[in-house]
Amino acid sequence: MVHNTKVSKRPRGRPQIRPDDETRQLILKAARQEFHASGYAGASMGRVAERAGVSTKTMYRLIPTKADLFRDVISARISRFILEMDEEHLDELPVDEALEHILTTFGTLTFDPDTVSSLRLVLAECDRFPEIATAFSELALKRTTQTMERWLRRQRDRGEIAIDDPATAVGMLRGMMVMEPQRAMMLGLSPPPDYAEIVKRARDCTRLFLDGCRQK
Repeated sequence: MVHNTKVSKRPRGRPQIRPDDETRQLILKAARQEFHASGYAGASMGRVAERAGVSTKTMYRLIPTKADLFRDVISARISRFILEMDEEHLDELPVDEALEHILTTFGTLTFDPDTVSSLRLVLAECDRFPEIATAFSELALKRTTQTMERWLRRQRDRGEIAIDDPATAVGMLRGMMVMEPQRAMMLGLSPPPDYAEIVKRARDCTRLFLDGCRQK
C-alpha cells in the first residue's frame, strides 16, 4: 500500500521582516500611550518597546533616546495637519472657504485629547526637561504657525485681504479659534468640541476675520 501524502514545504530563506516604517509607527503609538500614562520623566523606553511588541534593541536602533521619541511623537501628529494644508488645493478655493478649512483642521488638531494631553505634559515638566518645550515649540507651534502665515501672505500679495503683518494676524486667528475651548478642556470644565462645533466655530471666526480685513 502506497501513501501519497503531501508534505508541506517550508518557504526558503529568512522569514518576512516587518518594514522599519511600520515598526516605527507601532513604537510611536505605544510612546503616546506611555507618555500620557506616565509623563515624560516617568516614561520608560522598555515599557514603550513592550507596548509596541518590539525588542528594545530594535527600538533603540530606530529611535535612540527618549527625547528623540518625544520629538517623533509630536512631529507625527503635526504632519497630519501639514498634509491637510495642501497649498495648491487651498489656492483653488475662495478665500472664505480656504480659511474655514484651515481653521477647521487647526481646531480638529488642537482639540484632540492627545494634543491636549501632550500640552499638559509639556507645561507640567518643561522646567525639568526644557528639551520637551523646545520640541513642542519647534514641531507643533512653529510649523502650524508658518503654514498658516504663508497662506495669509499669499492672499495679501494677491490683493484678497489687507493686513500689515501676517504673523500677528495668525496669532489672532489661532487665539480666536482655539483659546477659550482649549483652556476649558485643560481645566476639565468642558469636553472636547465635536466636529460640527469645530466647523461652526471655524465658520464664525472666518466671517469675523474677513469682514474686518477683506479689501473693499
